[in-house]
Amino acid sequence: MLIWGWRTRIYVLAMTTFLCGRCGNPASHAVRKAVTKFTLFFIPLFPISVKYTAQCTFCGIENRIPKEDAVRLQAQEEQSRQQAAPGYPAQPQGLSQQGFQHPSGQQYPSQPQGFPQPGQPPQQGQ
Repeated sequence: MLIWGWRTRIYVLAMTTFLCGRCGNPASHAVRKAVTKFTLFFIPLFPISVKYTAQCTFCGIENRIPKEDAVRLQAQEEQSRQQAAPGYPAQPQGLSQQGFQHPSGQQYPSQPQGFPQPGQPPQQGQ
């Protein structure tokens, strides 16, 4: 007995804002890639279809778009994300076991008061 079929996976490539062609609102659109793969014994083997769509988050309409537009919108989103916070590291620096030290010299705890600290038993309410 041979078990075969297909499976479709949807990947969100970008979330961009532009005017919707249906409702006319400047809304976010989810740029998606739907990949349908041939499966044999529930194992995806090779793609048989790839479709790109943009779905309006306001009215819900979904439009097919060419691959070039999807790639361009994805690149624009990544570029705008980098321009929004230039020069900032991916992870915050200055955090240590003791907390964060502000440039003015004031020390801030890494966790608010009342939270259990690592290596110490939790304190009971008073």
